[in-house]
Amino acid sequence: MTGRTTAASETAPPPVPRTGLRRPRLPRWSMAALGIGSLAIGVGAGLVADLDSRAQWGLIAALVFVSATFWLAAAVEGRRYAVDRLAAILVWACFVVAVVPLASLVWETVSRGLPGVDWYFLTHSMNGVLSWQEGGGIYHAILGTAEQVLIASLIALPLGLLTAVYLVEYGTGRLAKAITFFVDVMTGIPSIVAGLFILSLWIMMLDFGYSGFAGAMALSILMMPIVVRSTEEMLKLVPNELREASLAMGVPKWRTILKVVLPTAIGGITTGVMLALARIAGETAPIILLVFGNHMINGNVFEGAQSSLPLYVYEQWGYGTEQAYDRAWAAALVLIVFVMLLNLGARAIARWKSPKTGR
Repeated sequence: MTGRTTAASETAPPPVPRTGLRRPRLPRWSMAALGIGSLAIGVGAGLVADLDSRAQWGLIAALVFVSATFWLAAAVEGRRYAVDRLAAILVWACFVVAVVPLASLVWETVSRGLPGVDWYFLTHSMNGVLSWQEGGGIYHAILGTAEQVLIASLIALPLGLLTAVYLVEYGTGRLAKAITFFVDVMTGIPSIVAGLFILSLWIMMLDFGYSGFAGAMALSILMMPIVVRSTEEMLKLVPNELREASLAMGVPKWRTILKVVLPTAIGGITTGVMLALARIAGETAPIILLVFGNHMINGNVFEGAQSSLPLYVYEQWGYGTEQAYDRAWAAALVLIVFVMLLNLGARAIARWKSPKTGR
């Protein structure tokens, strides 16, 4: 027995050494070091080549950083991990490219518009104020924008929501296909075309005058297809099991839609409504054609020319004076805040009305 054991031990293969399952990885500080080095190379290359634009310096640094990261990761971690890091860098680069213009726009608007926003600016109109004079306000434009957006929402929201409910819950056959086709066509209509349609129908053919209501009708045309498409997509995401469970309990279909389907999709519907409101709140072309502009306060949206914040910005920028430019930047800031407040209010309503879920 001892001899057999000794012979078996002599002929057995040597034990395989254990190897770690983790591949070599770059240290955490390597990305920061590469970034600092690439930035130094970009600045040095810009100074040597006498490049005036700082954006060119940044572009050189970015190219050096991407190339160095890829080759260093390929040498240490392998080509597959290097490609993964390259894809992650490209995703972050796209994110930065998308955010930088937005942040720059917001910063420029806030820095130039905030000094001109005060209580007097918000509570007075431009009545009697010339383009080169100091003073004046945007109360008439705020009032016009609020009334026009409100009336456009009252027209477009019920029609858009009911159309989407019909297409998802009831629509079949040629009528549903025709409605879907025309909604898609309306989504791409330029704002000036909607303004010309209301101008020819409401003002030229029916002989009504310029008013905020005419502008609101044009804005509702622009708002309606966005509401329909966004609501339709959100309703399609509601699981059919919820509908079937409600119908199985004997609940009528209209009540199932009202109490189950719509509350479940209220978050997405609100987002679509906010996109539509954000679009119409900044429209200028239909307002120029139909509302016509007014430097005085006109609270009657159904009669007489009005103003709006986009039209006010357009008018002040066209005057070409330093005082008018300051008023235009201040009005642009107020318009951004107005849209943001609408967004926050809609999201608060969506959270309030959304179904409550427990743990």
